Amino acid sequence: MTTLRSVHVDLGDRSYDVLVGSGVRSELAAMLPKSARRAAVITQTGIPLAVDPGIPHEVFVIGQGEEHKSLATIETLCRGFATMGLTRNDVIIGLGGGMVTDIAGFAAASWHRGIAVVHVSTTLLGMVDAAIGGKTGVNLPEGKNLVGAYWQPSGVLCDLDALATLSPREMRCGMGEMAKYHFLAGDDLLSMELVDRIARCAQIKADIVGADEREGGRRALLNYGHTLAHALEIAGDFSLAHGEAVAIGLIYAAHLGHELGRISSARVQQHYDVVGGLYELNTSLPDFDHQLLLGLMGRDKKALDGLTFVLDGDNGVEVVAGVPDDAVLNALRSMSEA
Repeated sequence: MTTLRSVHVDLGDRSYDVLVGSGVRSELAAMLPKSARRAAVITQTGIPLAVDPGIPHEVFVIGQGEEHKSLATIETLCRGFATMGLTRNDVIIGLGGGMVTDIAGFAAASWHRGIAVVHVSTTLLGMVDAAIGGKTGVNLPEGKNLVGAYWQPSGVLCDLDALATLSPREMRCGMGEMAKYHFLAGDDLLSMELVDRIARCAQIKADIVGADEREGGRRALLNYGHTLAHALEIAGDFSLAHGEAVAIGLIYAAHLGHELGRISSARVQQHYDVVGGLYELNTSLPDFDHQLLLGLMGRDKKALDGLTFVLDGDNGVEVVAGVPDDAVLNALRSMSEA
């Protein structure tokens, strides 16, 4: 094992560590609860790593693609758990990217009303965001991640060996979330070594989750760029990957912030400079019907008081509720014309 970084997620008696480094999957057995006698490993085909939990286990392979991030998949998994006799004292292991850890976490929260889960993240997106923080869930045709639970893992392993075979598109997905952290913390992440970059993103998220586990306030800031991103994913039938959509969503949030008088045109340009320049991500709004996007954004989980967005401003990034429809549409229009 080479350089190792450890990030602590402080949640009292439910605290856990995120380990980042090459070869950290070897720490898996040590992260499992001592009560576990069996493990259910949830993964997908093509995952570049194998794990040995050190106890008897069965492997459950779920489908590729967002259409498999569904309640039907959760039912199939739980029926498999029943067949293998998985008990409340055992453990589920999520081995894969963000989709796998979301599903593994929700399955763990649901099985016997909650059993332990440990994540072995194999994508950049998962390492900097999806595997950390305990938000789990699956999609409905009406929206993304609408059904789920808060269920913290017992530990997270971010093995950098998995990134060696990651496609350029998957790397871009992770970079989209990294660009988000750039605006949340102002850090020059790209100047860091990869292990430190991932650990820093994990630390930013750990600090926010530790202060606001169930998104009652500060944690909602982690959704910067996500309101439009989720709408774009659904409108395009998931032809856009999550991180790609987040990159576009960050630019849109800047346009909306400017439309509402929260930020200057120069600050909008800074978003382009960071997302499109430093992170080399696409910043163009797809040619989707704006009314369709408006409707999809209205279904967002944050929309508790009208249309709700996370937006930049003089006080930094913050949650803004009750955004008028015409401002949302004007910002879509201005971004299309940019």
